[in-house]
Parts: sequence; structure tokens; C-alpha cells
Amino acid sequence: MTANQSKHTVQFSDFAWHSSTPEFPQAWQVGQYLEQYSHEYGGADIRLGHKVVKADLQGDGSWQVQTESAKGAEISHFDYLLVTTGFFGTPIWPDIVPREADVPIVHSSKYRDIRSLLAGSKGRGSKILIVGGQMSGIEVAATIATSLSSAVHSPGEKIIEEPEKYTIHHVIQQPSWVVPLFTSPKPAAPAPPFLPCDLPSYNLANRPPPMTNSQGHISVDAARIFQSIYQSVLGTNQSEFSEQTKIDGDLLDVPPFVAMSSYYMGFVCSGLIKISKGKLDSLSGNAATLTPGNEQINDIAAIILATGFDPSENLSFLPPEVLQTISHSPSHSNLPVALAFHGTHHPALPTLGFVGLYRSPYWGVMEMQARLVTQLWATPDSPQTPSQALAQALTNDDTIARTLALRTDPRVSQFPMGDYAYLMQEFACALDIPLTPFPPTPPLANGKPMDILTPARYASATTLSIPRRRDHIDANLRNTHATAVAGLSSGRFVAGAVFRSLLGEWHLERDIASQLPSHPSGRFIGTATFHLREGTSDGRSSSSSSSSSSSSPLPGLEYLYIEDGVFTARDNPAMSFRGTRRYVYRYDEETDKLSVWFAQTDDARRADYLFHDVEFLPPTTTTTTTTTTNPIATGAAAEEKHRQLLVDDTDTDTDTDTDARKQKRGWLARASHLCVEDLYDVRYEFDFQAVNLREWRLGYAVKGPRKDYVIDGVYRRV
Repeated sequence: MTANQSKHTVQFSDFAWHSSTPEFPQAWQVGQYLEQYSHEYGGADIRLGHKVVKADLQGDGSWQVQTESAKGAEISHFDYLLVTTGFFGTPIWPDIVPREADVPIVHSSKYRDIRSLLAGSKGRGSKILIVGGQMSGIEVAATIATSLSSAVHSPGEKIIEEPEKYTIHHVIQQPSWVVPLFTSPKPAAPAPPFLPCDLPSYNLANRPPPMTNSQGHISVDAARIFQSIYQSVLGTNQSEFSEQTKIDGDLLDVPPFVAMSSYYMGFVCSGLIKISKGKLDSLSGNAATLTPGNEQINDIAAIILATGFDPSENLSFLPPEVLQTISHSPSHSNLPVALAFHGTHHPALPTLGFVGLYRSPYWGVMEMQARLVTQLWATPDSPQTPSQALAQALTNDDTIARTLALRTDPRVSQFPMGDYAYLMQEFACALDIPLTPFPPTPPLANGKPMDILTPARYASATTLSIPRRRDHIDANLRNTHATAVAGLSSGRFVAGAVFRSLLGEWHLERDIASQLPSHPSGRFIGTATFHLREGTSDGRSSSSSSSSSSSSPLPGLEYLYIEDGVFTARDNPAMSFRGTRRYVYRYDEETDKLSVWFAQTDDARRADYLFHDVEFLPPTTTTTTTTTTNPIATGAAAEEKHRQLLVDDTDTDTDTDTDARKQKRGWLARASHLCVEDLYDVRYEFDFQAVNLREWRLGYAVKGPRKDYVIDGVYRRV
């Protein structure tokens, strides 16, 4: 499982990620980070394997805590109790869903792999039903779709029987804006730069201080503003993927929902994920009924409940009188308690604190919550004595009343506690923590540099006074700044954005212009389909390509490319025949390299050897206007020659269209491949609409003793 926020947000201010960690760490890497943090700043008495079963508040304000472990029951006494059990407690299991059924049913939090999910189905059924349309529902749907696609299109033994028979049926009540893990701070640009999605999202240049809270109650006007922002970020209302994901009309007036996934929409577009709007009403055997509309989904093989969590179990050890004081309400799982100053404490319980009982980006807010509770519990001789700013902030705080009001608000937001940037500002003001300036970046379309919010920018004076902690803070800031600059100025992450967008089927038109009678000129029309699968090792060890030398323990994902269509000769229309070919497309995240591999002739699902690495041209290079008549010349002249090749499509473009394309070009890339005596000079152009490819072109100029032809292919989304 991969984090849906980058390491620039998933961080503590005073501990830097290793430079080789991917932008979006996997769960095991987050675990390592926490272990390393504990080792670096250890000293706490951490008792693993102990379950807190009861905590009693004593008359003097102290706490008697009872735990159970393999050694039996144990009672300990503490001056203060800090509850950090978090929001995600007991998985919610709807009453209408039986615990035992004719098909396997699991909660999304228990899903591990497709093989174990389908083991209980005994091969019956062909539809995997996912119930729940928010974060975990979309994430698990995309994960299962990737596994099914991989099972169908990978070489070797199948991980499940008949994988091609399965489809995913996703039941949602309201469509969410599905945001990929990399977005653009310049979505309207013809060649948009890409960055981890949280860097543009937390660009303070777009929110001058003092910020107001954008979450909680969402008015119609506010909803429309949010919907327009998401549509701008994605460049679409999502209608091209499915009518069921389209957000327009009356949906623009309701509080929006957002989810994170790089491949969900591609699988929806391909039809592997089929969406039904409604709510699960009943289950009978291997059939489900939805309401309203009474839609039936039959032939179910397995069910996944992405129905959220109930935090109440996480608080069950607290005594009833304490739960009553903090307004605990099991029926309001989204707002289970009402606590002061953004979920940190209750004034009537001065020795009880909370950290992490909160939904939204965690790490920076958790660190701020911990700092605030530390100051609340500070003694007069403590180095962190409560300040006048904190006293004033507590006096002005209305979080408890606001929380209680939101419980019955029909227009409550997806994340009601507060938006991330606003919360960080409020904690920083209360704690007298100045915001560290962010180093300048290349300007955006509005002429302003990015001002990216990260936890490392909120370093307390105490932390900065400790050299090793200050070094970690500086390293975090340098890493974020370097990432932003690389994305804005050198085209880093574009290869990954292209790779993500290739998923699915494309309409392909390819013109071949040959100078030799032995190779006929003509046009190929057909489809090109990119099938996502788990990375394979074929060909990698024998190649010296940088894209095969990654030290990553996992090969990541790749595509099996299948092209099929009909070639018709230009001078002899009667000469027409069907053609097909296969390649393997790979993306190496460590090197940020996209590569294309030939398929083996005896097993077309396996990669054979490297065709070429795709080299994306830096943004400044795309303005070159030199011309040349040599189709395989090198340097700037060759780049412009191939740009001309890519824009001169006389069958589809008018002169005006061509001029417009020259003025508004997408990302350009090049490659070269020497096949014995034949040199393939390769050029690409990728036209994005915000985060998604809308069209791309691939051209070859081929020269050799018996070859002299030019190929120009245009790929448009089906």
C-alpha cells in the first residue's frame, strides 16, 4: 500500500526521509521511518503487546490505567493520559450485510491480495462487488483492477484461475473527484510540469494569511468554488471516463468528495471497473440489490466493504463520565467527540489530551497537536511554559460548539475538522512558531513562486536549538525545494505522468512515407491498448539501460502494449492487410525513466530486449526553431525537423490548425535505436489536458542500407 500524500507531507519536521525513498512511500517504508525516528530520539517507555482495557480518573486528576498482556493484567499510575489511538478503529460492517454468506465478504482494511479474496468463492461468480465510493473504496478498486489486469496479461502461471472472467462492480452514492498522485501547478499549460499532488495543493502563495477555514459547513457558493478548482486541477468533469463519474449539474452545488488514485479512472474508462450509483439495500445468495432503482447485481464472486471505521472502540477504555464530558456519540462516527482547540483536549479534563483523532493529512497536524498538549501540561519551571498567545487562542476557541453543530449539518464537508493549511496556521499562531521562509522556485503562471507548506517549515525554537534536529529540518526543506525546482524546470515526473495516462485503449492512425519501392507507403488504422501489470524481470539483466539498473527491490508496474489494425498502401488501395505488434512499456521511478522494450517472438507477453529509453526534452529546448532537411540529423535541427513531422498531418489539420499546434506544443521527447545497420530516430509529442493525456504522437525516421522511410503515428483516446 502506498501513501496518498508524499514524503514532503508524511514527515515529522525534525526527521528527514532518506534521499532514495520514493516520493510516495509504501507502508513498510513508513514503518521504517517511524522505527528510525524512535531510534534517533528514543527514551520513551514503549510497551508493545499491551492492550489498555481501562483508564480511571482519580480524584487528584491522575490516571489509573489497567493493561493486559501475555504476562497478565497490570495496573499503572500516571499524572497525565494522552489518547493517540486514532480515528480508524473498528471497521464498519453494515447491518444488512451478514457476517457469513454464500460469497466471501471482507472489509477493505482486511484486503491483502486477489488470490486470498477469491479463495472462498470456489470459482463461482465473476463479479467483485465493492461497496463504498470514498478514499478506501476507490483505492481498493484500483488495486484489485491492477491485480486482475496483471493476472490476465502477464506471462507464466496465473495467480488465479480464469482471471479474464472477472470484472469489478463499484457501488457509490456520489462520484468523487479522483486525483492522481502527481498533479500540475500549471494545469492549463500545453506542457504542464508535474509535482507530487500535495505540493501544489499546499501552495501558500494561493492563500495569503490570515487563512480562514475552508472546511466544515460548505455553502452552495463554496461548493461551486471547490468543484471548479478540482475540475481545473484535473482538466475535466470526468465525463470522458464514465457517465457515472461525471460531476456537473446539481452535483456542483453539493459538498465535494475527493479521492486519490493513479489508475482508477483508467480502469473505469476501460470497463474493468463498472460503476453503479446507489446504496446497497440487500444481499441474497450471490446477488445484491441497490436502492433507489432496484438495480440487481448478480453472479457475485466476492464483496469488499469500503464502509469506513467507527472510532468508538478506540475510546472504550475511558470511563463513562469522561466520555459524557467529551460528548462522545457512537452514532456520529465522523465526529465522535467534541474537543477543544482542534481536537486536542477538553477544558474540564486538564490531565487528558488527544493527538490524531482527526481525518485528513496527519503528520504536521499531529505534531502540532502534540506540541500544544505539551504546553498545556507544562509546569511554571518548564522550558515550554504556556504563552500569552496560547492563552488567547484558547479563549477565542470555538471548536467544541462548532463540532456539535456540524453533527447535524446536512452540508458538512468530507473532512469537517478543518483544512490542513488553516490548521497548521492556527497551531503555529497559538504556539508562537514562525513560518520558515521557503526558498524561491521558478514562477508559476501568475508570476509568483511556490510557497509550499511542509511540517519542516514549522520548527519550534527548542527544536532549532538542537544541532542534529536542525540538520534534519534543513534536509527536509532542501529535499522539498529540490523536488519543486526539478519538477518546474527540468521536467522531472513527466515520464511518470505519461506512463500513468497511457492505461487503456487508443485509436491509432499511422502514416508511412517510404523513399524505396521495396517498402510501400500507406496508412495504418487500428487500436493500441496498454494493459497494466506487475513488473516482470524479462530482459532487464541483459540490458545496460539505465532503466534496468534500478536498485529497487520491486520492479514496479509496466504495460503490455498490443496494437492491432489494417494497413492500406497509398498507391494501391487493393493492397491491404491486417497487422499487429506488441511491446512492453516500463517506468522506473528511481531514475524517472520511461522505456520501450521489444516483445519476444515466441512468447509475446514477455519482454525481449530494450528498444529505447524515452528522453524528455527540457522545457527550454522546446522553443528551438531551427530547420533542416536531414530527417535523422542530430541536435536542435533534428528536434525541429521532428517537431515539423509531428505537426504536419495534412489529413486532419488545416494550415491554421498547424500554426496553432506549433504555438501550443506538448511535452517533446526523443530516442534512438540502432538495429544492426538501421538507425531509428524516434520522436514523441505528448499533449496533456491538465493531468491527462488527450493525444500523443510517435514518429520514426528510419535510415539504413535497405531502409529509408518516415513514420508518423497519432494516438487519440477512444
